[in-house]
Formats: sequence, C-alpha cells, structure tokens
Amino acid sequence: MASQANKDILTRLADRGEQVVGRISDLPGAKAIMDSTTSLGKRIDEMQKRIRKIEPLEKRLAALEKRVDQLEGKPKRAPAKRKPAAKAPAKKPAAGKPAT
Repeated sequence: MASQANKDILTRLADRGEQVVGRISDLPGAKAIMDSTTSLGKRIDEMQKRIRKIEPLEKRLAALEKRVDQLEGKPKRAPAKRKPAAKAPAKKPAAGKPAT
C-alpha cells in the first residue's frame, strides 16, 4: 500500500509540474525569456565551432613565425636578459664631519 501511495504522490507532483510549465507560457515576459534562452544556446554552439577553428590557425601561425625567424637569420626568440644594476656612486662625506 505504501508503494501505491508513493506512486500517487509522484503522479500528482508530475501533473503539477506539467501544469506549471503550461502556465509559464501565459506569463507576460515568458515568451521573450524562452526565445532568448533558445537563441543563447544556438549562439553558444556557433561560438564553440568558431573557437575550434582557431587552434589550427594558431599552430600555423607559430610555424610561420618560426620559418620567418629562420629566413631572417635571427636567433630563436629567447627571454630578454637583464643587465646587472649599475653601482651607486660613493656618497660624499657631509661637510664638517670627518670620513671614517
């Protein structure tokens, strides 16, 4: 009997859910929201397709940059080396005080 009662509760909840979904379309801004969410999904799919096309282009660009460097005779691009800091000039002793 408990399983029959659970089925009745679940059936009632499912029916209520269908009613709620049916009523959402009657709300004033619901159509605009539904349209925008649908178009958002389509736009995301388009963006994913475009992004997938970028990776091969990046690989080709890296290969072309490498070839240009070889043709120009430039060494491979390495991080810039920093020069050691110049030594600060010695301070003059203050007037009237002997230097120690």
